[in-house]
Formats: sequence, structure tokens, C-alpha cells
Amino acid sequence: MNTYWRTFKTAAWLGWEMDSNWTEPWLFVIYSIVKPVAGAFILIFMYVVIWSINGIPDPHSFAFLYVGNAFFIFVGSTLFGTFQVIQSDREWYQTIRYVYISPISYYVYILGRAFSKIVVSVFAVLITLAFGVFLLASYGVQMQLTLDRLPLFFVSLALGLFVLLAIGITLGAATFLMARHSQTLAEAVPGVFYVFCGVLFPLTILPTWGQAIGEAIPLTYWFEITRRILLPFQLNTGLAGFDDLEILAFLLVSTVIFFALSIGVFKLGEYLARRAGKIDMTTSY
Repeated sequence: MNTYWRTFKTAAWLGWEMDSNWTEPWLFVIYSIVKPVAGAFILIFMYVVIWSINGIPDPHSFAFLYVGNAFFIFVGSTLFGTFQVIQSDREWYQTIRYVYISPISYYVYILGRAFSKIVVSVFAVLITLAFGVFLLASYGVQMQLTLDRLPLFFVSLALGLFVLLAIGITLGAATFLMARHSQTLAEAVPGVFYVFCGVLFPLTILPTWGQAIGEAIPLTYWFEITRRILLPFQLNTGLAGFDDLEILAFLLVSTVIFFALSIGVFKLGEYLARRAGKIDMTTSY
């Protein structure tokens, strides 16, 4: 257990150094602040365009959109982080052979590297939400996080991030057998989640088959319970028949399932790559 923790801690530190070493610390801080604020302004522009087309302001829909996009920052960053580990170590830095043969768990190593992405994303989400408190208030919507809801918020946040890591490693295991084009997959999968997990709009807007896909993705329940905690209203998302604990139970069960699946798929991808001699094989084109 001590080896796992040391591996995780060192990998997280390495990931942080790799993410932030491209510039001076003060410039990295400015970048970390400006990026989420710029993203918030994009959402405002989207809302203004929709408002101008419909001619009717809908602050509740804007709040729904804003909170969903704020927490979707975790999705894109974490999934890209897990996808990128194997590719960057093998193709860019060509260090995977040295890391892989060291006496550590490579699965835990990937978790640690991806965790650094979560740390960076936390700042972006906090800044986006802080900006949103004042922005949504101007539209008459007050975001709220009462003390009695804090435990539920942190538990759901932990489960949501954990299932993100599990999904990322499940899909990232395929990069053992892929060329450097796996970055396309890392961008496509979050796009699917963006549409089918109720980030932009409630699931009820989707056709029946689309709602079925959304209800099968754990992130749908994470976004649902997060909005219930932070927003003083609920739109019809198709999940109104479930209370908070039931939504949390769905998230917990799916987290356990994807965690077990991630281990199995990772071991399978690792085995196939070792048998084919592709663990450290670079694409070279």
C-alpha cells in the first residue's frame, strides 16, 4: 500500500511539473484564471444568441447550461489527461520503457498523472463558479451551497471524479495498441458525453434512444445531483422521479462497475501490447 501511495504521489507531482513548466509561475496563474473566465463569456454569448432568436429570456436554462459547463471542465481535462499519459511517455518523451519496468503499478502511475489534471481543473471550476455567482445573480438566479448539503456535494464530487478516472483508463487502455492518433479519441469521447449527459440541455430534449444512452452514462447522474445541490430549481431532466440518495446510489454503483472494468480492460490492453511487442514501440511517422 505504501508503494502505491508513493507511486501516486510522485506521478501526480510529475504531472504537475509537466503541465506547468512551460512558463513562469505567475503567467501560469494568470492563464489559469483567464481561461475559465473566457469560457464563461463564450457561454454568455451562446445564451445571448439563443435569447435573441427566441425573443424570450430564460435564466433557468442559462443557469442549467452554466453549471453543467462549469463541471464539464473536469471531464475534458481528466479524460484527456488519462489518454495522454501512455502516448506522451511512449511517443513524445520515449520514457515508457523505463517507467514500465520500474517496480511500481503502472495503473496507479496513470492515476497519479491524471490527478494533476484534476488539480488544475479545480482552480478553473472554482473561478468559473465564482464568476457565475455574480453573473447568474444578475439574471435573478442565486446559486446556493448550504452547510447541510456540503457532505452530499463532496461525496458526489469525489465519486464523479473517480468514475472519470475509471472511464479514462478504460478507454485509455486502447492506446497501448494505437498509434499516436489516440488524441482524436480523447477529443471525441468528451464530445459524446457533452451531448448525452445533459450538459447543455435536459435529457428530455433528446429522442428516446438518446435518453437511454444518457441514462447509461454515470456522468449524467453526477451533473444531475450537482445541479440539485447548487441551483434553487429543477428542470425536467427525466430523473425527477429519483431522490438525491437514489441518484447518489446510481453514481456509486456505476463508479464501482467502471473501476472494476477499468482494471480488467487495462490488464487486457497491457497483455495484448506486451504480447505484440508494442509497449514501447513508437509510431515514427
